[in-house]
Amino acid sequence: MSRFRRSALALLLAATLPLPLTAAGTAFAAPAPPAAHAAPADRTVLELPRPTGPYAVGRDTLHLVDAHRRDPWVPSAGARELMASMYYPARPGTGRAAAPYMTTPEAKRLLDGIKRSDVLPPEQVAATRTHARTGARAVGGKHPLVVLSPGFSLPRATLSLLAEELTSRGYVVALLDHAYESFGTTFPGGRTLTCVACDTVGRAPEKSRRKLMAKVATGRAADISFVLDTLTAAPGRPHGPAWRHSAMIDRQRIGVAGHSIGGNSAVSAMAADHRIRAGVNMDGGFSAPVPRAGLGGRPFLMLGSLGGHAPGSADTTWLRAWNRLDGWKRWLTVRDAGHFTFIDLPVLAAQIGVTDPSAPISGQRSGEITRDYVTAFFDAHLRGLHRPLLDGPSAANPEVVFQNP
Repeated sequence: MSRFRRSALALLLAATLPLPLTAAGTAFAAPAPPAAHAAPADRTVLELPRPTGPYAVGRDTLHLVDAHRRDPWVPSAGARELMASMYYPARPGTGRAAAPYMTTPEAKRLLDGIKRSDVLPPEQVAATRTHARTGARAVGGKHPLVVLSPGFSLPRATLSLLAEELTSRGYVVALLDHAYESFGTTFPGGRTLTCVACDTVGRAPEKSRRKLMAKVATGRAADISFVLDTLTAAPGRPHGPAWRHSAMIDRQRIGVAGHSIGGNSAVSAMAADHRIRAGVNMDGGFSAPVPRAGLGGRPFLMLGSLGGHAPGSADTTWLRAWNRLDGWKRWLTVRDAGHFTFIDLPVLAAQIGVTDPSAPISGQRSGEITRDYVTAFFDAHLRGLHRPLLDGPSAANPEVVFQNP
């Protein structure tokens, strides 16, 4: 096996859209491929870390269609479509099989999109082991709902670690794919839709890209509101709830979080939909800004890389957002982190001994920090639990810097 192939996931970490890095944080610079110091990947079975909460994790998959909106990128396709992985707290020992990480066509499109199809078999990515099970028996009671939106071009699977962790702690999670905004998303009927939005942004003049990315964020905000409408529809009403476990959702405790443009979408969704009580942006710029009037006092967490999102960094949208947020807020930055630190890729890369030199924080710590701080935030603001982790710096997490400009 060649050195190039052995560095498969290291190259994934260097993968980017063919766009320059902007202050909006909506595209990624393409660094040179990092040096490879990895064990051969051909026999490695990738696996998500085991969730730490007391609940087992069940998962369903929903195809959702908003008949009242045309797709913003391909109007000729008709109604706006979404795919949702619905995670729910389940009874241990129930369920038929582990839920798949992603489909092989999705993995192939991802590898093709980042121009790394020659270094990693898509079957290996698709076969990543998860801890969610299909057909698992749901636990009783009402549970907070968190909606998750991935980064631009990235499939929803890249936020699976966070989705499983939140679910193990007692949350229902809706993890979304937005049609034509990922390199590849498999829809019913064998369709794998590609990233038309990426092509649109890539062809646009540089001065137009921020407006287009704001369109992505506000469009996803509309998607999120539609998902909330669909999941919380009262039984017996026309079309009813779309999901068999909708009765588990506590409609008074809803949060939203996302990575990159998904994080910008979180604040846009909060601005447009007052059902959402709390939100998190993980390393995304604010192309669509926080409203001047704020978010009505609702809490918001900004969690990003120290190099890209500290006060005084190139992305000035974080300082503007911070000044407009009018409720409980935290601005946390992570030392040695990169744009991908807050998703699954570096966690999986670490399993074959690979670290991206431009973001040397370990894969294990990447997963732990994301898991612990995002979960603590929603525990505090959707459950009313005191989480000292959010009070200030801790010796257990020296990488995390509390910013207060």
